[in-house]
This record gives sequence, C-alpha cells and structure tokens, in this order.
Amino acid sequence: MSSFTELALPVLPATGFCALPHLSVIAARGPEAALFLHNQLTQDFLLLGMQHARLAAFCNAKGRMQASLVGFKTSEEEVLLVIRADLLSQTLKRLSMFVLRAKVKLTDASAEWTVNGRLAALTEKPAPWQLSREKDSWSVSLYPAAGLVRSLLISPSIAPVQNQGLSIDDWLLSDVLSGIGDVQAATFEAFVPQMLNYESVDGVNFKKGCYPGQEVVARSQFRGILKRRTYIASSALPLQAGQEIFNSTDASQPAGQVVQSVSHPQHCHWALVCLQTASTETGDLHPADTTGSVLRLHPLPYALRDDI
Repeated sequence: MSSFTELALPVLPATGFCALPHLSVIAARGPEAALFLHNQLTQDFLLLGMQHARLAAFCNAKGRMQASLVGFKTSEEEVLLVIRADLLSQTLKRLSMFVLRAKVKLTDASAEWTVNGRLAALTEKPAPWQLSREKDSWSVSLYPAAGLVRSLLISPSIAPVQNQGLSIDDWLLSDVLSGIGDVQAATFEAFVPQMLNYESVDGVNFKKGCYPGQEVVARSQFRGILKRRTYIASSALPLQAGQEIFNSTDASQPAGQVVQSVSHPQHCHWALVCLQTASTETGDLHPADTTGSVLRLHPLPYALRDDI
C-alpha cells in the first residue's frame, strides 16, 4: 500500500564545496533587465532587492514549465539566472524572442561564472533565498536537507572554488532530500509549477502581473483543480528523470513521473517524483516494467501551503 515511511534519511557530509557542472548562468543586462524578467517569469523581479534571490519558472502559454531558475541582482542593471545547462540554449532563445524593444540584453554567461554547491552544519536556520556577497562570489541560501544548510555559490570562472569534502553525488542527493525539483531536458513542459510544489517554496508570486501561462497557474491554485504533487522517494533500482511511475491498481496509465534522481554510491537510489495525489493513498508505486521494485515515499521537509 502506498504510504509514507519514517525511515532515517541518509547522513551527508557536514561541510564541503563542489562544482555543479550541470548548472549554468544566463545574464540579463540593461536598465530594464528586472522589468523584462518580471514580465516573463513566475516571480516578482521588480521588487527584488540586493539581499534576496528568487526561485522562478519560465512557462509556456499553457502554464507548463520550460525551465526553472534561481535569479538575483548583482546591480540595478544586471540579473543572473542559474539554470540547468541542458536547457540554457533553448531557454535563452525563447526568452530572447520576447525582448522586442525592451532595454535588456540576454547572454550566456557560463564562461564568466562557475556554479558551486555548499553544505554546512545547521547551527542556525537561514531563510531560503537570501543573497549575500562573499568577496567576488554570490551566495544564495537554499532550502535545507537532512539537517544541513545548503547554498549555491556563484563564483567568477577565473577563480573557481576547489572541491572540498563534497562530491557531486552528495550534492545531488541533498537536492532530492530538499524536496525542491527543477526542470531539465527530460521533463521539459511536463509540469505546471504547483506540480513541483513551487507555490509552497516561494517559486510563484500570485500578486504580480501577467506572464506566459499566468492564467493557467492561477486557475490551478485557486480553483483547487491540482491533482499532482511532488514527493521524495527511495527505490531499490535506479530511476531517471522523465521515467513514468505506475500504481499497482492501474497498469493502463502512469500515475506520475520522475522529476530528478540520484544514484548515490553509499545511499542507493533516491528521486523526486511527481504523482497523482490519489495514487499515494492505495496500491504500490513502481517504475514502468519493474513491478517488483516498489517506491517508498518519504515526508517532505516543508509544509504544503493551503493559503497563498
């Protein structure tokens, strides 16, 4: 029967850095950089100060996510967007189609910046999406995972941070355990933001103006029609982003899809899976063609918000 298990979560290194080559950077530069992004993404970039970052989605007209991004200002005329490397080129091309007469220039800034991940002991609980300057680098606090502080460190490529005590597998597992998924090439246009719980982790602003897909995103929220959510899952077998998940009570159609996954050398296989909420209440969940491999669901480390 589908249920949530309270098994102990994996223990990760308490401190360390590592490079995140799967993440790249887009730069928006110009006097209307923030205004342009405000009109295209699910977040408010007009009111974005220099002490905060924003989790945001870039959607199509049907509200389906084409990319997920973490954005922050480095000055009044520059916003950096951290994005999956496998979606950078097409996202840059699609965003550029909307520039028209806006006073902004969008460029691939991956040669200028290196994105690193950092885990640290949880001595005090920092608020997610805070931004701070560390010499020539920018630090963005993320949601914690497994009792550890997580942050992105965006550093000049001329002086990259050296890996220290943290492997990419450790970081990817912390990503899954944080409960916050991102969009990659395998899940392009697969989800509306609420399917990834973005309304509960400050990834959508429902008080800002229009953006592509805004009507669909708002309707999903306020009409109570959302029937899919993202969950943390462990598996006996490896999982892949975009892979379909089935419920044992219905073999005719998938109950969900893998958002992102990691196979860790010490902690086996973990994933974020977007599932029909009803499928978590009865039956067993398993990847396609592997009915003997049952997924175990684990509680999210944050509350799903009912009141936005």
